[in-house]
Amino acid sequence: MSETRYKLHPVAAVITFVKGLKDLIFPLVIFLILGNTGGEDGGLFRFIPYVLGGLALLLYLISGIIKWWKYEYWFEDGELRIEYGLIVKKKRYIPFERIQSLDYTESIFHRPFKLVKVKVETAGGGVSGEAEAELTAITLAAADQIKQEMIAAKKKRVKVVDEVEGDSLEEGVDAIQPIELESETESQTSTTRLLHKMKSKDLLLLAATSGGIGIIFSGAAVVLSQFSEFIPYEEIYNEALELFRFGAMFVALLVFAVVLISFLVSVVLTYLQNYGYTVTLDDKELIIQRGLLEKKRTTIPMHRIQGIQLVENPFRQLFGYATIVLDSAGGSVLEKSETVKLVPLMKRTEAVTLLTDLFPEWDWDPEFTRAPKRTRKFYYRINLLLIAIIGAVLGYFFYPYGLLFFLLIPVSVAFDIWNHKASGIAIRDTYLAMQYRFFSRKTVWLAKKRIQAVTLSQSYFEKRADAASIHATIKSGALGSQHSLKAMERDDMQRVMNWYLPNT
Repeated sequence: MSETRYKLHPVAAVITFVKGLKDLIFPLVIFLILGNTGGEDGGLFRFIPYVLGGLALLLYLISGIIKWWKYEYWFEDGELRIEYGLIVKKKRYIPFERIQSLDYTESIFHRPFKLVKVKVETAGGGVSGEAEAELTAITLAAADQIKQEMIAAKKKRVKVVDEVEGDSLEEGVDAIQPIELESETESQTSTTRLLHKMKSKDLLLLAATSGGIGIIFSGAAVVLSQFSEFIPYEEIYNEALELFRFGAMFVALLVFAVVLISFLVSVVLTYLQNYGYTVTLDDKELIIQRGLLEKKRTTIPMHRIQGIQLVENPFRQLFGYATIVLDSAGGSVLEKSETVKLVPLMKRTEAVTLLTDLFPEWDWDPEFTRAPKRTRKFYYRINLLLIAIIGAVLGYFFYPYGLLFFLLIPVSVAFDIWNHKASGIAIRDTYLAMQYRFFSRKTVWLAKKRIQAVTLSQSYFEKRADAASIHATIKSGALGSQHSLKAMERDDMQRVMNWYLPNT
């Protein structure tokens, strides 16, 4: 392999500088406020905040230039090697056989120069929840070169393993198992195939039902919390009292306007983020591309998929829509799970067709064995107990209005019975299908060879009712992901345990 060293594009210095500005927003605003509060009597001291702010900006700019200047990468001995740092030199060697995917992002800084940001994702991931490596700005040709070097290294590895395996067979010893990788012939004959492209109406429905308005309000709360010492809450309170004098209708219209504007902003942001959402199959990799202002490209190796979910919240389920979610093995040691939305919103019938195209050997509309009626009480009795305790306390201290809390009893019981009806399981030779609901209904397919553990549990009351709960764990991220069904027929759960036994 070539040992020629490559550098990032100069735009990387600008991107690093702009990225650093996010950390400086709050300090700069505070410096400006302090500078204005000094008044004319502050003398030269009133300029100190401006000087400090200017120095901080200059340091971030210099830091970005140094990072670009000293950042180098090259290919050697089947590895992607990276070196960076001025005072403290840091080196990172990433074997190509560990690289799972190369994810591309095109921001408004990249697109005018036809550049991309490349994230190198490995099986284990970085220790801080980030990618194993990140090339801030390189050309598309350079990104393709990294991919070709990775493919060449993996093919060479497969060839070496095949030779060792052949020698071992001739000598009569156990053969070394090759890694999962398509053969050279398959790689040459495979083509890129478009699997799904989101329609405009689906994008609008996704934007309208994404719940982004909550993110906007929470973000605003975080910003306001940073300046709580400078916000004149007393004056705001007095102004609010003045508004109430105009009448409740005026206040209601004002609140409605704020909510409507926030909703429209969340719709626009979600639409822009998912614009041009396409899913393609390239060899044995799923490629997701989306975004208008910032284009993103995510790669998911097929052999890293551990489980598949169809998620249907009540509103979308009413109109026959669902979300396809993939559980993928990967991520850092600090990540709880690694789930990827293959398609954020599509008709359920189309989702079944897409999954059938990808995995034709699986049944994507199985007949589930449901939880028995006698186990309904296990779904609602805990909630009834909590409502009774909280209602009694509120009724005692806030009588009689506190007793209104007991009105939640029929709502809670109906909700829990709804969850009970959704619980089901289906056992096949090579996979396990589970269906359950808390708010959104989830239908999960888990390949037998991908399941890390299956656990059967029984409480004292479940034993008396001849019921049991099952928990299936798959590798997702570093800590795994668990799917559970509670209070099912004990014999059905025992069949799951027998099915999971080795050599069955």
